[in-house]
Formats: sequence, structure tokens, C-alpha cells
Amino acid sequence: MKRRGNNKLSINKFVFVIPFFLFLLICIQMANLSLSTKVDGINLREFSNNRNTRQETLYANRGTIFTSAGEILAQNVDSYTVIAYLSEKRSEGLDEPRHVVDKEGTAKALAPLINMTEEDILKLLNKKNLYQVELRPGGRGITELKKEEIEKLQLPGIDFIQTFKRYYPNNDFLAYTLGYVRMTEDSKIIGEMGIEKYFNDYLSGKDGYLKYQKDLKGYKIPNTKEIREEQEDGMDIYLTIDENIQLFTERIVKEAYETYQPEWMLAVVAEAKTGRILGTTSAPSFDPNIKNIKSYLNPLVSYTYEPGSTMKTFTYMAALEKGTYKGDETFESGRIEIGDDIISDWNNTGWGTITYDQGYTLSSNVAITNILNKFINRTDLRAYFEKLGFGRKTNFTLPNEESGKLNFKYEVEVANAGFGQGITTTPIQHVQALTSIANNGTLLKPYIVDKIVNPKTGEVVFKGQKEEIAKVASKETISKIKDLMYQVIYGEPVYATGASYKVDGCEIIGKTGTAQFVNPNTGKYETGSTNYLRSFAGLFPKDDPEVIVYVVVKRALYGGGSSVSTPTVKLVNDIIKYLNINNATTSDINTSKKHFTIPNLINNKIDVLDHIEHEKIIIGDGEKIINQYPKANVLINDNDKLFLITNGKNIVLPNMINWSGRDVNTYCNLVNLKCNIEGYGFVKEQSAKEGTNISELDEINIRLQRTSEKVEIGT
Repeated sequence: MKRRGNNKLSINKFVFVIPFFLFLLICIQMANLSLSTKVDGINLREFSNNRNTRQETLYANRGTIFTSAGEILAQNVDSYTVIAYLSEKRSEGLDEPRHVVDKEGTAKALAPLINMTEEDILKLLNKKNLYQVELRPGGRGITELKKEEIEKLQLPGIDFIQTFKRYYPNNDFLAYTLGYVRMTEDSKIIGEMGIEKYFNDYLSGKDGYLKYQKDLKGYKIPNTKEIREEQEDGMDIYLTIDENIQLFTERIVKEAYETYQPEWMLAVVAEAKTGRILGTTSAPSFDPNIKNIKSYLNPLVSYTYEPGSTMKTFTYMAALEKGTYKGDETFESGRIEIGDDIISDWNNTGWGTITYDQGYTLSSNVAITNILNKFINRTDLRAYFEKLGFGRKTNFTLPNEESGKLNFKYEVEVANAGFGQGITTTPIQHVQALTSIANNGTLLKPYIVDKIVNPKTGEVVFKGQKEEIAKVASKETISKIKDLMYQVIYGEPVYATGASYKVDGCEIIGKTGTAQFVNPNTGKYETGSTNYLRSFAGLFPKDDPEVIVYVVVKRALYGGGSSVSTPTVKLVNDIIKYLNINNATTSDINTSKKHFTIPNLINNKIDVLDHIEHEKIIIGDGEKIINQYPKANVLINDNDKLFLITNGKNIVLPNMINWSGRDVNTYCNLVNLKCNIEGYGFVKEQSAKEGTNISELDEINIRLQRTSEKVEIGT
């Protein structure tokens, strides 16, 4: 009995001790919580702070893309996203509601303004357990004007988040080269095509952030600490594009596309001595502001095609370089058998017995076939084409460049390759190959980025420049090939297959091309008057080429060869006038060794110009400068004019005598005056007198003359 009592006492003690120790453990844990900031590796203080901390992204401004003269091609502009506050908590304690109360009425009011249906807006407004919602897609990226329209409605709970969107002020101008961007879910702008994609890392910059303490309604608590890391804006990119040459190219290609209705066409203009791309466009095009895109490939670098007879130039160069070519030797034109195959000249009958020099100007396929049998072989041809850059990428700074193909093995394939059939090339490869003709046999790499600049510091982080790839031909070869290309246009009528490419005031050299298409179902070349790819590869002036022009047109429904020759001649004539090119003198391209860096003159008074010795053209009678051309920090030659637009509305015509065609075009564009230019060189006559008010003019006629006949002002 005594043992049983001791056991009962022990149990009672045990029952008492257990709760005591549990209570003690709880006290120790509470003391630990009060003294320590971590439990199980979690920083409780940081966790508590984070629950009351808000972080906002400070978006980096995407870099601006400019022409070589500083005209804006692509830039960020302010835009807004419409948001709706759904939580009633936002209105607690307030006299006026700050959340959406009337969802149906709000949806009805917003629908026509943000291009969304009432039903789609209501779906967003009826979402459960959300504090706020963005009204996408229509409410994203709206303009300041649209924002003001919505604000006038005074809809409770409707607000805006300021963001950016990419804006292309010239719409479809240079569209495939510039490309376009897309906005990600977290409001980042990403390049999707063209320069925007290729240089996305340069353009994007680095976002910053702002952290601060917030109250229960999400507002910043006054006088509390904030952490701020500033954003780093993206780099600005200046292209080699000359705005006026690009305007000529755009206008002429659009006209030709509408007139001749091809599947597509392209024109590219390059500075022959450097490889700088001065202008390039293709049709159909698109507006990157609305992305009405039919093809996501840039024809300049991504379209491959059988080029046709423009390749004959390089086959002849290969034979000349081999040292075996004999231009005076004759052959029988018309047709030639190669095994079981027959190769015919383009007219099927030929021209009887002709020389190989005449074979080039007549664009004889039989001449090429004989050259590949007598003067060079398959290995020579492939090696020379590759030396010029065909069959491989040029590494031009645009995405999705194709390399083309040099697939030829059998004898008939070799002959076809010699006149541009059975192989594929890209337009930029042709431009690159043509630079060798302009530079005494030295091949240059084409480029389109002039410089990349840090907008904050002005530091040039990348500079585009002339790049020599290889010596591909001797001066003797180039001299001979230029003579042959000259005869294509200016030779005797019976031999001049390119006579329709003659231009005013300057001798152009070049070669035409006509290629057929292979039917994918039959494996044979298609027939019919429209199933051709026509092209022209030219340089001017003849003796010392400064400009390269390459135009290609695929399957034009109308016009035949005129679908290429007419727009090409118009383009070349415009460039000749603009750059003052003729056979006796050099053009405005790089003629001056003295340069002047333009300061930022905007918002300054006119009297600030007293210390600037450069020639200035003042537009308007105001006292304050509101715009300038070229833009600030652009390097110009000492013979270029500086155009300054003032805040005065009274604009009178200046004396344009001895102005260049380029300066006339620039002035007329700035004052929105239609200008008709005749001739080439410098201004000799203007149809309206100096001092005439621009508002009284619908257009002005300008006559240019040769440099050697420059007019003395006042005579």
C-alpha cells in the first residue's frame, strides 16, 4: 500500500513538471524573438520591412536613332497605361470614391476611347481579389491627348501609369533598316527587327529602382527613408544614312512599286570610297508605329535570289585577273552545247561572230560559257566569287543576314553560275563586290552605323569607318572592267544593252541583270514575260566613282526592263543634283578637310550667333532659336550651311544663287515649300525673288549649272 502511494505522488509531480517546462520553453522562445532578428534563417526585421516597402522601377530611356545629320528616326516618347482600382479599401474614410463603383458605366465610357469592347473591359473590372488592374490591350501605350480625353470624364477609380513607347516620326521611312520593338509584360522595350534588334543591348540601357515605405493604402509615408538607384539611359545611334538621299530613294521606289506592281523591289545607295550606306529602302514596306508587316525579313540582307547577268561583271574580272582573257578574240554567239544541255543567249539567236568584249556589253551567256572553257575554270570562278564575298555573310550590322549559295559542280552548272543562274546572292553582297571597282580593286566592307554615343557624356563608344577587306583586282583589271561597263550604256547602239540608263550631266557605268525563277514543282525555269528578276548595278561618275547604286525588282507585272531603268535613272539624277556630281569635279562627299562641330543653339537668342563664323541661314524673323539643322554635336564641313529656325512667323525667301542642290532641298524641306530643281551643279536661277514671303509661294523652280560656271552674286 505504501508503494502505491509513492507512485501516485510521483505521477502528480510529473503532471506538474511538464506544463512548467512547456511554459518555460515558450518564455525562452519569446525572449529569443525579442532579442534576435533571425528565426530559422529568416531576417524578421527585413521581412517586416519588406511587407511595407514598395519598389518602383526607374525605366532607362531607350537610345535615339538618328540620321548622319542628326535627324531623329526613332525615339522614346511618353505614353500611358490606363489602370482601374477595384478595391473598396482605397475609398475607405474618403468623401469621394477612389475605386471603380459603376463598372458598366465606366466600361461604356472607356470603350470608344481605348479601342476595346465594353464586354472586354467589364471582364477586367469584374476580376476578384485584385487591388487594381491594367486595361489591356487597348489602354496600354495611349498618348497624352488620349489621356486628357479620359481625364475629362472624371471616372472614379481610373488612373494612369506613365510609361514610354517607341515612336518613328517618319512612319515607313527606312522601316526595314530601323526595325521595330515590342513591349514586354513588365514594360521593357525589346528590339525585334533591324537596328533596334541588332543593337538592342546598346539602346536599352539599364533600369534603376526606387524603394520606399508605404502605408496600408500603398502611398509613400512622408519623411521615411528611401533607396534610389538611378537608371542608365541607352546609347544613341547615328546611322550613315543621308536624309535627302533616303527621301529620294523612298519616293522613287514607292512610285515604281505602284506603277509596275512587282512582288518586291529594293534600292540601295552607297558611298563608293568608304562603303557607307547613304540610302536604302524596299517595297512593300511597313510603318513600325503600327507594325502592318507583310514580311519580317529585310530584303537588303535576308532575301536571296539568282541575280542574273550582273554577275557577268565579276566573271570577267576573274578572267582578267587570271591574265588569260583576250577581249579581241571572237566566238560564235547564239547557242552552245554543253553535254546534253544547250545554253542560249537571251535573244536565242545571238549576234553572229563577236568579240568577248562585245559579248559583255551584249550580255551574252555564250560568251560566259566560252570564258569558263577557255580562260578560267570552275575552281577559279568559285574562288573569285568567294573572294568578293559571295557565298558568305558580309557581317553587315543587321540581323538575319543570309549567306547565299555557290552550288555548282557540273559543267552546265558552272556556266550558269558565270551568268548568275543556279547561285543565290543578297543585295548587300553586290554592294560590297562593287566597292572593288570604285577603289582600284580593293574590296570594302559596307556599313550603316556611323557612331554610337553616350547621350549623357557625349563619349563616342563606337565609330564606324572604312574597312578594307582584301585586294581582289589590279588597277589594270578595274580600268578594263570600267571601260566595258561604260560601253554597256554609252557604246554603239547595237551593243549598248543599257542605253536606257544614261543620266544627265554625269557618265554612269553599270551592268543590267535579268534572271529566271525555278519552278519548285518542275525543277525547271519558269517562262512568261513577268517571271523575271531584273536588276542594275552601277557606279558614277565613270573615271572616279563616288556613288554605288543597286536596284532589283522581282516579277514586275508591268514595264519589263523599264521597271528597273526608269526608277534608277530618276534616283541617280536626283543624287547627281544633290551632291553636285559631274564628270569634271568631285561631289560634296568629303570634299572639305575642315570641319565644324555644331553646338546646341536651341532656346538661345539670335545674338548668340555673333561668335559663330560658319555660314548661317536664319529662317523666320523671331529673336529665339527653336530648331536647327543639322542637330547639335554633328560634325559638318566648312562649306555646309547651318539652318536655324526662329520663333518668328514671317519667313522670306533667301538669295539661293550659288547654293548647292542639297542646301536648296534642305531649306525647302524645313519651310515646307515644294521645290523643282533642273540641271546639276550650283544654283544659277531661282523663280521667286529674294525677300518673297514663303506664304505667297506654292512652289519654287531652281536651275542649277556646272561648278566651273559658278555665278557671281549681283551680276
